[in-house]
Order: sequence, then C-alpha cells, then structure tokens
Amino acid sequence: MTITTRRRTLSGRGTRAASLALAGALLLGACSSGGGGGGDTPGGGDRDTAPETLQTIEFADAAGSTGPAEEVPGARSGGTIRVLQETSPDHLDPAQIYVAHEMTIARLLHRGLTTTRLHNDGSYSVVGDLATDAGTVSDEGRTWTYTLKDDIYFNDGSPITSADIRHTFERQFAEFITQGPTFIQSWLADAEGAAYRELLPDGPYEGDHLPDSVLETPDEKTIVFHFAQPQNDLPYALTLPGYFAVSREGDTKENYDQDPLTSGPYQIEDFRPGRSMTLTRNEHWVPGTDAARNAYPDRYEITFGHSQDDSTGRLTADNGDNQYAISFNNGIDAGSAEVVQDPAVQERMVSGYQVFVASLVINQDTVTDKRVREAIAHAIPLNGVLNAYGGAIGGAYAGGFISPLLPGYEHDYDPYGKLALPQGDTERARQLLEEADAVGYELNYLHHVAPEDQQAAVAIADALETAGFSVNRSEVPTEQYYDTIGQVDNGYDIYRSNWGHDWLSAATVIPAQYDGRTIQDGASNYSHINQDYINEEIDRILLLSDADEAATAWFELQKRILEEDLPAVPLFYYKQNILHGSRIGGAVFNNDFSTVDMHRLYVIQD
Repeated sequence: MTITTRRRTLSGRGTRAASLALAGALLLGACSSGGGGGGDTPGGGDRDTAPETLQTIEFADAAGSTGPAEEVPGARSGGTIRVLQETSPDHLDPAQIYVAHEMTIARLLHRGLTTTRLHNDGSYSVVGDLATDAGTVSDEGRTWTYTLKDDIYFNDGSPITSADIRHTFERQFAEFITQGPTFIQSWLADAEGAAYRELLPDGPYEGDHLPDSVLETPDEKTIVFHFAQPQNDLPYALTLPGYFAVSREGDTKENYDQDPLTSGPYQIEDFRPGRSMTLTRNEHWVPGTDAARNAYPDRYEITFGHSQDDSTGRLTADNGDNQYAISFNNGIDAGSAEVVQDPAVQERMVSGYQVFVASLVINQDTVTDKRVREAIAHAIPLNGVLNAYGGAIGGAYAGGFISPLLPGYEHDYDPYGKLALPQGDTERARQLLEEADAVGYELNYLHHVAPEDQQAAVAIADALETAGFSVNRSEVPTEQYYDTIGQVDNGYDIYRSNWGHDWLSAATVIPAQYDGRTIQDGASNYSHINQDYINEEIDRILLLSDADEAATAWFELQKRILEEDLPAVPLFYYKQNILHGSRIGGAVFNNDFSTVDMHRLYVIQD
C-alpha cells in the first residue's frame, strides 16, 4: 500500500500545547498492541478501536533523563537483526530527515538534545538525551536552557560540545538544507515559512553566526534558546530527528548527507544506496548517558527494495534468516489480511495507529454552499474508502481531524453520523441537494494513480452520483499529487489529503490546515478556508500554557470548524501493522514513532 502523505507544516507558525512545568505537558494514546519473544508489551491495547483514555507524557528532569535505559525483560545483547525495507534513505544528514523510513534509521544513528522514551509500563516521557533534562524554561516560555551531559561523543571519538549544537541549528539556515523540519528555525527568526533563512542566509559557513540574543552558548556545556514568542513545545520539537546533532568539525555540507558522523549507539559500516546498509556498534556511545536506547543487537543488516508483498511473504514464512528479520515501515500487504489471521502469525505482529488522518478536502472557493458540502459528507462511504486501504488492517473510521494519539481526542465524536453509518447516507445527501436546489451539482474530483486511491475514488464517485451529484474524475501521478492540490487555483472541488502531526499536539494539525492567513501556493490549507474565528482562536490557543486547557481548546475549535464550515470530510485514521520473525524479541509498537520501537529489540539466542 502506498501512503501518500504530507506531514510538514509549511507555514512555519509556532505551536503550543505543552505546559510551562517540566512535569506534565503532552498526552499520548495507549492504542498499540504487540508481541515479541517473551518481552513485556508496553503501550498495549486494542488494535481495532481508538483509545478511550490518554496517558500523560512528562517532560523529564535530570533523574528521569539519566541512563542507562531500563532493561527490557528477557533481553540479551548480541546477534544481528535483519531489516526488510521498501525504500532506501535519500538522506542521512539529520537536518535533511523528515520522512518516516529515514527517521527510523536516524534514531539508531543520531542523538539530539531531547528524545522520547517508552517505559516498560507503557508510559512515555520526553527525556534529556544529549542534555541533562528536557530543558529549563523561563520568561514565560520564551527562553529555554539546556546543559549537555558528560561523556557524550561522536563516533570518531570527538566530544560533543555546545559549539556542535550551535552549529547544528545554524547550518539549518543554509540554502542546501531543504528537506527537514523548519519549526525551530522559524521560531528563532520569528518568521513565516521560508523567510527564516534571512536571519542567517549562508548558515555558519561564511563565518557568521546567530546573535546571542537568539542562540547563546556561554560555555562548552550550555545552550540557550531565545524566542520572541513563547514556545513551550520546544522539548518535543527537539525530539524530531531533523534536529539531531551534527559535528561542527566533521561537517562536509552537502556530502554529510551520505557519510555523517553519528552520536547514537550505531554507526554506518557500509551503505549501498538502493541496495543495503550495515550498522555496527559505535564504540564511543556510552550507555550510561542514554536513558532511551538499549541497543541490544550487535549489527543491523538492512536491505532495500522489499515490497509489502515480499516482506509479508518472507516474515509469514519465518524460515532461515527471516526468523531474525523485521520491517520497520513497510507494514503488511493489504492482500495478505487472511494470512495474518493465523494465530501463529498474529503472535509476531505489532500494531498501532500512525500519525496520519485521511480526509476528503472540499475546496471552499468553489463549493460555497454549506448544504452541498454536507451532502458530500453524508454521501461518502467510509467503508468503501477504507476497504481500498486494507479495511480494518489498514485503519479505523475517523470522526474528526484529530488523531486518536493526540490530547483532546474524543472517542465518540461523530458530527455527521459517519461512524454510525459508515456506508454513507445517499438519501440524506439528496435531500440536502434538493434543499439547495443543487441536484446535478458538478464536482471535479482529483485523485492519484496508486491502485488503492483509484479504488477509493470509484467508491466515492459512485456514492456521490447516487446522491445526485455529477462527478468528473481526474488523476495525476502520485509524486505530483500534493504539488497539484497545493495550488490555490487548482481547478478541483474535492481531493483527498493525509495529514500527520509532527509531535503529540493538535497545534501541529489545526493551524497548518485551517489558518486562513497561510493560504498560498505550496501551503497546506488545501480547503482555502479563511474564517476570522479560526484565525483568532488559533492565536489564542497558541499562547495557552496549560496543556489540558490547550488540548481541550484545540478539540473544541475542530468541532466548530467541522460543524460550522465543513472544509473536509474525515475518512480514517491510518494503522501500521508490523510483522517480525520468531527470533526477534522486544517488539512493541511506539505510538510516537508510528512503528516498532527499535530501541527495545533484541535477538532471541539459543
């Protein structure tokens, strides 16, 4: 299954959800299930329904950030894990990393100031990684101070200092860094979108630096971020692999992308793009400094080019080297749903929600009558759409735009009765069209050429036509899809979008998609909604310092957007299902990573 998604918030606006207090900031859904070689299954839950309750994520203090990571029950060090991946990484430079399969590998290789830790009891926390804690905040969220731990090194043996961290952030302003996240750069520059580069156009390579009033390193251990606006999500933003550390002395600019120094438990022994990658232990990684990574295997042998069908076949067979294999990001081929009903296979499957929520966007510039938009919503068959993506194995019906993983999520929210009637209600849709004197309303519908999107498009178009619409379907190549719908004058009325949060806050969901001030070519307000109440409420919520209050406010704003304006029809929450061989232990789903937690894996040895 090809998942065409857009995760990054192109506007560069600041986000807010975390509390000023280091102890309580964000929330995480307990909605994963797992198996794996006799280890405990933290984060376990029902793999077919969204969670009723959410757990608090804490921003850890120094005690909570001290390594080594707690032992996984039953784990032993040693052995080789074989990874079957579909896509080879285009980028290994942390600053260029912003897609899932690259993030997964990056977490084995690199470290940042903070990271997310999954505990044995299934809870999560944001811990200090290279830093001694998740950060010390002052000036009402505008200033954050970090102190580096002792005994932290790159894999060439050089110590990691504040100069390396300063360089890590300054180089992100350089023009050759084009693919990674831009949140912190934009916050430092207090600028929108690409305008942040004006603060340091060439990065640090011409001898210029960010002023101390923006980024300060008073000694070798201390880093101080100064923001014009409160940025209390900073500890979580720093967990993104795009902000992991880059060596100042070892930086080779563009060439760093294929041969980086590493600070995590592994280093790259060999990389053949498109074919294979071998990771071996980084002898300069000190476990006592790392509260999140166990690093049990001696080696990872990663091979690329494995389709979902291929990896599913190998892992269900569970023979030879496949017993020691796993696929971090491929998922399970939708056509193999019957195969994985085998209890012996199910024992070797971990499942959970991905960050992505699929919706059918309605262009507010062209479909201006709310009754017509409601008719679209009632007609859409959620079951027909989800069946194209593997049915229950591929996702769960969505009632709103906010993922089950996010704070503020309400399990039973269903404003248009879609969860109760997933086959759609074409009779109610026709009634609405008749009220609007719009029977025969012509809709220009764009989708892409991937088989599942074509199948979903047929189900959607058939239902709309039954309800009384006239539907003109068009398709574009998958790689051109978001560029096409990202044009303000795109010429289409409805089109699907997948959006995923960057960290566990609806502040990375609502502003990016529904702030009317971000409407421009290439931005992600695909519906072109522009309402004063939305823009004003976004600004208000972004300044809230109480996590629970902010989470509730985001969900209430989502309700108002859906019920008053209906810029998109929620379709489904994506799931991820990961198979592994019988010799893999410790395999559990990490809700923050949206895949298996590679830090807990071990080889079951004779």
